[in-house]
Amino acid sequence: MTHKSVTFDSFILDLERLTLHGPSGPADLRRKSFDVLRYLVEHAGRVVTKEELVNAVWPNVTVGDESLAKCISEVRHAMGDDGQRIIKTVPRRGYLMDVPIATADVSPVAAPAGAAVEAPSTASSLPDRPSIAVLPFTNMSGDPEQEYFADGIVEDIITELSRFSGLFVIARNSSFQWKGKPTDTRRVGRDLGVRYVLEGSVRRAGDRIRIVAQLIEAESGSHLWAERYDRDVRDVFAVQDEVARTVAAILAAHVSRAEAERTVLKPPKRWQAYDHYIRAAEVYATFHRPMQVAAIYQTRQLLEGCLAMEPGFARAHVLYSATLVSTWTLALDGDHRNPTVLEDARRWAEKSVQLDPNLPEAHAQMGYVLGYMGKPEAAVAEFRRAVALNPNFTDWRFAAVLAWAGKADDAIEAAKAHLRVDPFALPIARAYLGLGYLLLRRYSEAVTTLREFVSESPNHRPGRCWLAAAYAHLGQLEDAQVQAGHILRLDPNFEMTGYRKLAIFWRPPDVDHVVDGLRKAGLMVT
Repeated sequence: MTHKSVTFDSFILDLERLTLHGPSGPADLRRKSFDVLRYLVEHAGRVVTKEELVNAVWPNVTVGDESLAKCISEVRHAMGDDGQRIIKTVPRRGYLMDVPIATADVSPVAAPAGAAVEAPSTASSLPDRPSIAVLPFTNMSGDPEQEYFADGIVEDIITELSRFSGLFVIARNSSFQWKGKPTDTRRVGRDLGVRYVLEGSVRRAGDRIRIVAQLIEAESGSHLWAERYDRDVRDVFAVQDEVARTVAAILAAHVSRAEAERTVLKPPKRWQAYDHYIRAAEVYATFHRPMQVAAIYQTRQLLEGCLAMEPGFARAHVLYSATLVSTWTLALDGDHRNPTVLEDARRWAEKSVQLDPNLPEAHAQMGYVLGYMGKPEAAVAEFRRAVALNPNFTDWRFAAVLAWAGKADDAIEAAKAHLRVDPFALPIARAYLGLGYLLLRRYSEAVTTLREFVSESPNHRPGRCWLAAAYAHLGQLEDAQVQAGHILRLDPNFEMTGYRKLAIFWRPPDVDHVVDGLRKAGLMVT
């Protein structure tokens, strides 16, 4: 018999039996300690304040900090987490559950213990060119506040390696599934479908940095190359570029000199501006879990500090545009569906293209904004330009734009390409893969893909709509009606709003197709 459980690191949190299972069997936790752990798991990926935890676990009861501290200590002891690898204390802020979480109906007895990272549903096959995953570098500074710095260095190395068309480079999101965990290079290679792994460490002390990098052949675990760099912090860009070029030279001997020249990172002139940028990128990355608008405001504040020092930094303009699209599309504040905000997002994206016409991310952001502005051909052209600049470039948003433009076949290919480079991609990538199947009348494939998506993102109303329509077109009306119920719970005014006002499809037959499915599901939509 199976029942609902949550898995993380090498543990299983049984939500029905209220027990924690680890590699050594059941762990003994008091009920309040269990409730503290469950709340942190439910809000993994963001900092939970002490006040929030106390209010959640001891509602309407006055307790002191020592009660919470005792529970945290008991949970850490039960997991052997005295080093705060799983639950991190964020000074003066609260606690952070910093491991990937998976939810499933599983049996604690039969479930495999010790899997630190949830693997993709199937192992990825090796591509026909040298393939590599750059794992998060270990922060050796002894200061948790420097995590952003180490992560920023790795992200830029990934970006620079991906510019070499002779290499296949795994996206940051999937590489970072191994952050803070002991790694088995054989498993990394198998799960991500790569032959090589780059790992390392970063130590920052004042204005000096030490970066250690080593290249490993995944299957055998043999070391192919290692180097240590002791530099002034202002020279970090040169180190990033040197690491990328060295690895590319080892793995792709035929990379041309001209291509290598195009990979030179263009950092801002001032080190402090770049520091603000990578802090902003780190904050914005955390936004996608809890989707709290405060993270958007903090991101913009950091970007404004960056641009005050270096107004010509294109990547900062890209990120600022992305924050505007987030608040325009999501009901977070007064920016929601405000045409002025979307126009501002366009201006920021356009400026990034002007500042660096060879930056793929700039063209992709421009394309995404144009997609929401109802300019399908121009949107698709911008994404195609991004891919032409960097053949390794993929983005789930390209699949979205292609689906909206009525190019469902291309949308499916774009989504699959992104999922191959990023097996642990944001769930939304699968949503647009499922939409592509729906638009092509491949309903069974649409249902399979969209069911997986809504299980990960249950509050995503468009995904529920597409799944309801797919079920209805398959004739599975009972399942379609279940989804219709979820849609109305998420948005009680959905039927009065009119689906056509919410949909972004540019071909009338596509929106007619989805509307017809929603009506069959029992929704009175127009």
